[in-house]
Amino acid sequence: MINKLLIANRGEIACRIIKSCRELGIGSVAVYSDADADARHVAMADEAVRLGPAPVSESYLRTDAILDAAKLTGADAVHPGYGFLSENPEFVEAVEAAGLIFVGPSASAIRAMGLKDQAKTLMEEAGVPVVPGYHGAEQDPEFLAQKAAEIGYPVLIKARAGGGGKGMRLVEAPGDFADALVSAAREGKASFGDPHCLIEKYIQSPRHIEVQVFGDAHGNVVHLFERDCSLQRRHQKVIEEAPAPGMTDELRAAMGAAAVAAAKAVDYASAGTVEFIVDGAAFPDPKAFWFMEMNTRLQVEHPVTEAVTGLDLVALQLSVAGGEPLPFTQDEVTVRGHAFEARLYAEDPANAFLPATGQLNRLWFGADARIDTGVGEGDVITQHYDPMIAKVITHGEDRATALRLLARALEDTKVAGVQTNRDFLIRLARDEDFQAGDVDTGLIARKGAELVADLPATTLDWAAAALCVLRVPAGLGLVGLANFRHFGAARQIVRFEEAQVTVETLGGQVRLETPDGELNVSAVDWVGDALSFIVDDRRVRFHVLADEQSVSVERQGSTRGFALLQSGSNADAGSGDVVLAPLTGRVVSVMAKAGDVVAKGDALLVLEAMKMEHRLVAPRDGTIAEVNTGEGEQVDQGAALVKLAEVEP
Repeated sequence: MINKLLIANRGEIACRIIKSCRELGIGSVAVYSDADADARHVAMADEAVRLGPAPVSESYLRTDAILDAAKLTGADAVHPGYGFLSENPEFVEAVEAAGLIFVGPSASAIRAMGLKDQAKTLMEEAGVPVVPGYHGAEQDPEFLAQKAAEIGYPVLIKARAGGGGKGMRLVEAPGDFADALVSAAREGKASFGDPHCLIEKYIQSPRHIEVQVFGDAHGNVVHLFERDCSLQRRHQKVIEEAPAPGMTDELRAAMGAAAVAAAKAVDYASAGTVEFIVDGAAFPDPKAFWFMEMNTRLQVEHPVTEAVTGLDLVALQLSVAGGEPLPFTQDEVTVRGHAFEARLYAEDPANAFLPATGQLNRLWFGADARIDTGVGEGDVITQHYDPMIAKVITHGEDRATALRLLARALEDTKVAGVQTNRDFLIRLARDEDFQAGDVDTGLIARKGAELVADLPATTLDWAAAALCVLRVPAGLGLVGLANFRHFGAARQIVRFEEAQVTVETLGGQVRLETPDGELNVSAVDWVGDALSFIVDDRRVRFHVLADEQSVSVERQGSTRGFALLQSGSNADAGSGDVVLAPLTGRVVSVMAKAGDVVAKGDALLVLEAMKMEHRLVAPRDGTIAEVNTGEGEQVDQGAALVKLAEVEP
């Protein structure tokens, strides 16, 4: 039996595990880096121990520091969460050698499933169908290119130790293979310490359906049904659901049996997930699915399985780790209703989903959803860790109800201070194909433009932004207000970088001159950050926030930002002559040098940040004047990395 649990992780998953500990009466110990000293998981735990500086290599990946923390606090078990050391067999062995219980599968099971090539061979032996491809040891680039040609394009290059889309590249033509292989191997090495890659056939209309399995130390293994994780961008999951739309009893039985067989092949005990690729064109043919990999840990999307089964997977993990058998058989588990999970990230969807950093000046959620989060209002999203803000989970009696609840919960979510993917998630939840259950992993790519496009500001938006600025107390240093009077009719000008809005007020009547026309409003009312006013006998409502640089206006699930005109601002700052670092990170490759002639879109360098590679390209045709960085250098967001020669008149 476990009495005190150390959680070797951070963020929302650490908070999630601590919640189950509280409900079970188990003591909890958090660990933290210097960057997380004031983090939510630290405050929630009964005890907390510092590991080291912010970099994960000096904190969350330090086995010695984690074991010292367990000894210091008297913890008798360690839960790894997901990511970090969760699928590291050497960590499992070190935990157990220290006389502690590891809450998860055995080191041998993790090893067996940890390398994709070996796992696929093992699955073939167990009778589990696998995707055609090359999973051997040979890594010569020419040999792998030949194998790719034999398999037939398009193919996927996958780092064998990868996960979460890292170290994965889609190659559609032979000419792109070499560069993609180098990039995948480099990312595999950086993220997992292993550059070894395998090649697989790319399924043209794939669905990503995974099966939750659970085993105990007494030889019992069950599946807890499936989750559909097909809504992805760059191989990373965006919205997950359970059960899979359109699933039949026959296909569920076949996939469930294959998942259980996979788990039994490695004597699996604890929570695990067997991921399958499904041919969407043949769905729901019970023979049109293939094993991809097994995640030997708790998944990010486990809450949707909890919602439809009524089970606490963390509590089950703790029970099984303590030696108890599973408290149910396969026939005793049923699906109840439908559930969705949306991953709310600090990122910029309109700018290739680049991660964003900054302080969460505002953060709150609606009351009708489960929220798993590791941050709160006032916390800072840094460049050191994954930029997830929260998981928004809804459950309904059927799929349509659960999806409506998800869209509403996202609308009720308010975030200010950092760029997020909230509006993107709302549009996705309202997408007609998604609502109909017509999903595959290419849906977001096909509809990318409409899902991330910036909507033009309306007259109402301009009005709300201007009224928000005029409400801001004096002393914030905002510029652009003119001719203000405390009494009588007043004419005020709010200057944004894009345009200006003139506001005339007299009593309760307000007339606004905006770039899109005039507007007369009345009965302006504020409740906190919620603004409403009457226009044409209709009351409209906004959520509006302002700081010294900008105003954010949100209405009916769409957010628009307005930059305030600052003293000394230069409208020509973005001339296209300089390539800036989009975020703080490390330069891993430089492909250009001074004097090179480049075309618009040519790759200039590769920046690694937030555990992902970002390729920076030439903004126009021209000649490279300066390259101000080198491979291995750490650069700050906004740093000028490459400068193009000025174009002669």
